Amino acid sequence: MYAMDMTTEQFWSMTFYTLAVLLLIAMMLMLSHLLGQQRHDRATDEPFESGIVSVGSGRLRLSIGYFVIAILFVIFDLEVIFLYAWAVAFETVGVAGFIEALVFILILLAALAYLWREGALDWGPRQRSLAPRERGQ
Repeated sequence: MYAMDMTTEQFWSMTFYTLAVLLLIAMMLMLSHLLGQQRHDRATDEPFESGIVSVGSGRLRLSIGYFVIAILFVIFDLEVIFLYAWAVAFETVGVAGFIEALVFILILLAALAYLWREGALDWGPRQRSLAPRERGQ
């Protein structure tokens, strides 16, 4: 069992430690007040950007393509972690593990090819293809 008895030496050690911490905190606050910026600008009271006057709106509109790419990156990144775990245990899993990892990689490649074909990986705006009559034919 853990005894809650505190010897006199332990008591004075804890008291000294507590006082040292409080003194250190008071000293840091005092030095910060004395050495800190003394002038007060109008921009200092701005709620964001630490006194730098903000420019524009904080609501940045991003296209859905940005989020799709981000989600696909996270998904494929997690799948790479699974492959790393397989690589670490390569000698233990043997040929059966190699075949399973190969099937896993083929499924990943099929998913990547599908996403590529559907245009989910295109970052820029979509280019519409012109019909033959619009091209002048």
